[in-house]
Amino acid sequence: MSGRAAPFYCPYCGDEDLRPSEEGHGAWECRACNRAFKLSFLGLLADGLRSDSDGGNPNR
Repeated sequence: MSGRAAPFYCPYCGDEDLRPSEEGHGAWECRACNRAFKLSFLGLLADGLRSDSDGGNPNR
């Protein structure tokens, strides 16, 4: 697995003109809408993978 995964598009405007930011790890800049954002991995969900038998219902 690579150390840095790049986003494919801006979460605000959807444009693909993104550049890594100098603000640190996981920080990106969108040249189209002039916004900066940060991505981070929070962790794995405690439930793990759900089977198809529960119908995707998180309350089961």
